[in-house]
Amino acid sequence: MQSKFRLVLLFSAVLLVFMSSCSKTNKEGRNIPKNAAIVVLVNGESISSKLPWEEVKKNELFMQVYNDSTIDAFVKSALDNPDNTGIDTKKDFLFFMQKDSLGGYVAIEGTVKEEAKFKKFSNDAANGGVESEKNGIHFISGSKVTSSWNKEKFVMVINAPELSRMDRYSNSFDKPQGSVTKRNGIALCTELLDLKESNSLGKDEKFTELVKEKGDIHFWMNAAELNSGSAGMAALSMLNLSKLYEGSIATATASFDNGKINVDMKSYAGKELSAIWKKYEGSEISKDMVKRLPSKDVAVFFALNFKPEGLREFVKLAGLEGFINMGSALVGFNLDDFVKANKGDIVFAMSDFKTDSTGKPDMNVIFSASVGDKAAFGKLIDAGNKLGKNKMGMGTPEVFYNTSDKYFAIGNNKESVNKYIGAGGNINPDFLDKIAGSPSAAFVNFQTLFKAFEKEATRDSLDNLIFQASTKMWENALVTGGGFKDGGTVQHFEINLVDKNTNSLKQLNNYLGIIGNIQKQKEAAREKAYSDFEFTPPVIEEDAPAAVTN
Repeated sequence: MQSKFRLVLLFSAVLLVFMSSCSKTNKEGRNIPKNAAIVVLVNGESISSKLPWEEVKKNELFMQVYNDSTIDAFVKSALDNPDNTGIDTKKDFLFFMQKDSLGGYVAIEGTVKEEAKFKKFSNDAANGGVESEKNGIHFISGSKVTSSWNKEKFVMVINAPELSRMDRYSNSFDKPQGSVTKRNGIALCTELLDLKESNSLGKDEKFTELVKEKGDIHFWMNAAELNSGSAGMAALSMLNLSKLYEGSIATATASFDNGKINVDMKSYAGKELSAIWKKYEGSEISKDMVKRLPSKDVAVFFALNFKPEGLREFVKLAGLEGFINMGSALVGFNLDDFVKANKGDIVFAMSDFKTDSTGKPDMNVIFSASVGDKAAFGKLIDAGNKLGKNKMGMGTPEVFYNTSDKYFAIGNNKESVNKYIGAGGNINPDFLDKIAGSPSAAFVNFQTLFKAFEKEATRDSLDNLIFQASTKMWENALVTGGGFKDGGTVQHFEINLVDKNTNSLKQLNNYLGIIGNIQKQKEAAREKAYSDFEFTPPVIEEDAPAAVTN
């Protein structure tokens, strides 16, 4: 009996270890290289149910593309009905972008529903590519596009050598210089279909955590890989700032619900920076500082709670401590003074939007910070006065500030600043309960901003149409979070729409269609105005020749 019991225990232990190891892997990333720069995973079934293709076809932007006589026939066929591609659009599909020694490529992966249709689509996409087959994998390879598929899935790769010349500062791509090395698309597709799990995102715990989240779209960005080889990253390396971007990964899961778009985000960093984030993360936004705001009618809001000591560690990690102390010493304080001066609470708000006598928006703006060491904070104020004379406006009638043992406040309304520092108030903004317990938060009330800028935004009849569509669409946006959890910093982002009863994906589709149609009208109006403009060159009269005298 004892030996049998031991065997059961041993078997259970092995099973638990196996299940534990499996929980850290995922099937979605099995054919994605572990150093992929960007990955987008789409829940085909969910997206199709929330936004049927027949509704997409009614979109004005869609119709403009569909009616373009220059698009290829196979693209038009796919636009007419995605099922014409032979791809199972009701199942998950993904695409990813990868930079490599040949520049880079974009890959699309999914499930084949009808092989004959997919074969035709692939042949058209590859512009009459060469067909082949090896080890049960079918290939159609063209000069830029290669498709491959087996009984389970397909992989399509598009060569993109310009990715290596991406200029992140101008958001553009340099044109390839000289000859471009031809990519072996068949070899690449074969490699992706037979990718070792250890070299894929299938074994990445962060990616596994991402795809386990319930949502319509999953997003993954490896910032270090995306910006590798760029001039900006080279400059950061020269400044010894590489530790700030090594291991930098951002993930997000978006869900389109009735009247709302929800996005859950998580940011990862390298080992040293993550240790700082974890050790010095904030706790909770100061409710007292929020309640002291001059009005409940808040249009723009930002608040943060942090441990000031973390700033010192961050600066040291980046190797910038000497530069910062050198600069701040010129105005009478150093990094330690700044750290001691702050207790770790910041609140910024713009409220009471209205229009002045000229019709321009006017508002009440206030910024406040909690005071740590009052003497050290006095140095910051003195530095602000020194720099601010005739520049920042501190101490002038346009900008006012006040301080107490607990808080410092600065704003454009003297009464509000003094009240904030003095008795304070008991304001309860509508979003106060939602940000409770969060180390950081941001809020924007679109409806308040629309009313404030209505006169500026409706000068033109077409601009007025955009304004009206936007007013009917957007209500507010709220970001909360900032805490450190399971190796990364988490945040929640929600966009609330005016219409609470319709799915947000449908509303977004309709809104983009309206905006696209209006933009087309604006372009047509500009072209007409340009063609109607007649330029008459000025007549230049030559001076009469001077008289010749003897």
